[in-house]
Amino acid sequence: MAFTYFFRDMDALRAIERHAIPQLKGRRYINVWDAGCAMGPEPYSLAIIFRENMGPFLFRNLKIYASDIDSSRRFGDIIAQGMYPYESVKRIPADLLARYFTPVEDTPKHFRIDPELMRVVCYQRHDLLSLKPIRSGFGLIVCKNVLLHLKPKERIDVLQMFHDALAADGFLAVEQTQKLPREVAALFERVAPDAQLFQKVQG
Repeated sequence: MAFTYFFRDMDALRAIERHAIPQLKGRRYINVWDAGCAMGPEPYSLAIIFRENMGPFLFRNLKIYASDIDSSRRFGDIIAQGMYPYESVKRIPADLLARYFTPVEDTPKHFRIDPELMRVVCYQRHDLLSLKPIRSGFGLIVCKNVLLHLKPKERIDVLQMFHDALAADGFLAVEQTQKLPREVAALFERVAPDAQLFQKVQG
């Protein structure tokens, strides 16, 4: 889904803020995978939430790997440029918008995200159905608006891949409309009653 905007799923962001970040920020390095990142508002929204809860020194240990199948081959350039129209950023709380975005002088009603946030987000094209994770040891994997487009068997296989790619006690956030299939439900424990946020189960 190419069209998206910042702070789209506040329930999930709040759940990540409450349950995942307090555990993850104690790690030396924190790796996050946003699978199906579209043009970047979601990984940058995650970066804002982490930055707000970590401070500048711990934030340097964060890396957000943003990936998408991206048939247009445009998402990487958009994410690297970090410039978004007002329509994409208008739902961001005013204090956060002022803190992390700067109006673009030569492009009216566009805002550029702070370089500090841009440094932690790296993009690559990736097909989830390859069933090959972009790396392993993730503290958090976020996958929104992708699983619902997959066939049942594909969904199970991708969720199994996510489980394998998570570090011990890592977290998985999926779209609100998607319940975990019975075949993989035992691999995760739900940790937030108001969001689809799960923690990896060992064994």
